[in-house]
Amino acid sequence: MIQDQVLPFIPQRPPFVMIDKVERADENVSVTSFTICEGHLFVENGVFTEPGLIENIAQTAAAGTGYKAQQENMPAPVGFIGALKGLQIKELPKVGETITTTISFLHQIMNAHIVQGIVRVEGREIASCELKIFLQIETQNT
Repeated sequence: MIQDQVLPFIPQRPPFVMIDKVERADENVSVTSFTICEGHLFVENGVFTEPGLIENIAQTAAAGTGYKAQQENMPAPVGFIGALKGLQIKELPKVGETITTTISFLHQIMNAHIVQGIVRVEGREIASCELKIFLQIETQNT
């Protein structure tokens, strides 16, 4: 899917979109790719910065949740990062490189989802963390 095709799965809109393609989305794992381009909001001195990597991980989780919701004819839920744990950044990706991000859904307790994210460039791990994401519960007025 090109970036326009991922927009139904995530609440973010350009220029705040940090995934180009959903490679996989199922109950347990989501995988996206994103090519770092010059002039992007989170590019400084030719590299994609730390906040961009964290947001990319969060958007990969959102894309997986949004994809599953769409399969059930539901709107993509809005999520909020509640906690970040164990962030490790070994390398910042450069302009022109494509990052591949894998999210593993570890636990769900009510509207809180715990996910593990790993970002890779050409197969080597460059960043990882665990996120606690709270999904906004939609209520209907009757």
